[in-house]
Amino acid sequence: MIRTALTSALCYRDPKAALKFLEAAFGFELVMLIEDNDGNLAHSEMSFGDSVVMIGSEWSVQSKSPASIDGFNTQTVHIHIEGDVDAHCARARAAGGEILMEPADQFYGDRTYRCRDPEGHIWTVGAPIRAVSPEEAEAASGLKVVKGWA
Repeated sequence: MIRTALTSALCYRDPKAALKFLEAAFGFELVMLIEDNDGNLAHSEMSFGDSVVMIGSEWSVQSKSPASIDGFNTQTVHIHIEGDVDAHCARARAAGGEILMEPADQFYGDRTYRCRDPEGHIWTVGAPIRAVSPEEAEAASGLKVVKGWA
């Protein structure tokens, strides 16, 4: 069992379909699946690198899939990869993801794309393509780096 200091948990109307999508689109790996006596998903965990995301059913009035609340999101998930962002984007598109932002180079040195999954969760995928100094990032973005540039 993988234990990380921080784990995101997402609700889906159809969590078993979400498990299949996340594997096909992003390369997540199912590491835990717990079902109730009727075969419904009670809890699941998927890994990606050294990270974990929990995938579950809608379980209260406040815990809903974006598909149940007019597509609204209160969070997005960012996936860091090492490799070809364009190929990863093509994989997500082929699996049924809606590409909201095509792959593009960012001022901070990553190449990223943004994808909406079939139930409306938004995922950003990025990979480093070049080292950028704080001064270069400030000049390119108009922002001021105050703390924590690596």
